[in-house]
Amino acid sequence: MAIASPSTPTFSASFCCKRTVSTHPTRFPSTLSPTRTRHLPTRRFAISSRLNSSKSCGSVYPDNGGSEDFEHYELQHGFTGPVERRRRGSPVYVTLPSDSVAEDGKVRRIKVLTASLRALVTAGVEGVVMEIWWGIVEREKPRVYNWGGYLDLVALARRCGLKVRAVLAFHQHGIGPGDPLWISLPQWVLEEIDKDPDIAYTDRFGRRNMEYISLGCDMFPVLKGRSPLQAYSDFMMNFRDSFRSLLGVVITGVQVGMGPAGELRYPSCPSQKLAWAWHTRELGEFQCYDKYMIASLNACAHDVGMRGWGYGGPIGTVHLGNFFFNGTLGMLLLHGERICREAKTIFQGTEVDTSAKVAGIHWHYGTQSHPSELTAGYYNTSRRDGYLPIARMLGRYGFGLCCSGFGMRDVEEKKTNPVSSPEGFLRQILLAARVCHIPIEGENSATFSGDESFEQVLKMSKFYTYGLESPTFSFNFMRMDRYLFEQHNWARFTRFVRQLSGANIFRARLDFRGDVQPTSLSDVAKG
Repeated sequence: MAIASPSTPTFSASFCCKRTVSTHPTRFPSTLSPTRTRHLPTRRFAISSRLNSSKSCGSVYPDNGGSEDFEHYELQHGFTGPVERRRRGSPVYVTLPSDSVAEDGKVRRIKVLTASLRALVTAGVEGVVMEIWWGIVEREKPRVYNWGGYLDLVALARRCGLKVRAVLAFHQHGIGPGDPLWISLPQWVLEEIDKDPDIAYTDRFGRRNMEYISLGCDMFPVLKGRSPLQAYSDFMMNFRDSFRSLLGVVITGVQVGMGPAGELRYPSCPSQKLAWAWHTRELGEFQCYDKYMIASLNACAHDVGMRGWGYGGPIGTVHLGNFFFNGTLGMLLLHGERICREAKTIFQGTEVDTSAKVAGIHWHYGTQSHPSELTAGYYNTSRRDGYLPIARMLGRYGFGLCCSGFGMRDVEEKKTNPVSSPEGFLRQILLAARVCHIPIEGENSATFSGDESFEQVLKMSKFYTYGLESPTFSFNFMRMDRYLFEQHNWARFTRFVRQLSGANIFRARLDFRGDVQPTSLSDVAKG
């Protein structure tokens, strides 16, 4: 079925500040007094910005992936003024470009970003998802943090009337130094990995994965005298202290990264490859061959009296396989529990919601063994629920669960992979969340497009919320880029936001006094 809704704001091509006076005055709530109203002319905004560009060729978008050629970007929308929206459904957030803050800690493309946030407000979006990269904030030296760019982003979102979900990203991003979106682990962490390569995950061929520090060394002082868990905890505490006045007010949620791509899993294959693994039906490799993981497996094998089982992956008997899968899932759960415990203590009393992310690995879901899930650490088969223990662990610490794959449909996936079932996978995750009474943050995958995908999100959200007295479902749209603001995509998106959020009318809280300027760090600190 098609998504039906009232007409939506339209977009054309230039960001400059224009104003047209309507012959019909419109009433707006006053920003000075809650009891007074004043008559203002209806205004039509077109916000124009060109950064680092010497030519015009199409539309400029917030996430252009670099600072070389900037195209002309025009975003024009009409609205009647700042009004409050009555919400009955589930809120929608939009994830900001991954490179919104540069390596030097400064916000990139501020004018285009400002215009984009204004547009999101008119669409009825609740807020934005802001990834905070360990490799940027604590880049050069341990315990030396630079939050400047992220403070500016939060200030900008606040000025536009948007909430913020912060993602504490302790993993790398991109495929390597040549990638314009490349964000590595902190330099001092990479130096320690050079000294002790076993800090990185390792497969049976000796290949190292540098996306995330091996959970096998969680408690060992391998990072200049600190354990990885201590480093994560110190980062979270400094974040809390630096953003204290904004927590629970503007920053309403914190997602804590727990693995590659921020997901609680092993890097069975590189994340950039995993994003398209459903095409190739990627099985992945077990990442248990660094000395710290081997030591953990040895300890588990010793506990069950089978010392010969603790030296690698599941090659041999069924009993060895069960031991290995239970052991690796157990270590994954322990890793998640350690971080959840720290985060709960650190953010207690701040009134922010905390969450963690689980990978959406669905391309062997229709088989009995679910091999691609097993290599990622999820002991989930046709006879065993591997996600319920994760949901229970998160529920004990008051964490919500974030999962991607919303918008994917079995009927489409099975055309190229008959054993794939993104819908079956999501139903299992959502049922586990319902059983454990934990909130769900839905997220779309890289294949998200078209009305059918939006309709699928609505369908899966209803599957989770049906019958619940106080359903807690929200959706993170991945991600803000040039294509979102193309006219046909924008029309689909705004219709979707209205249907999911249940909004009667749009909210628009823009500053009519002129261009929005980023609030200073001192203003942010004042709250």
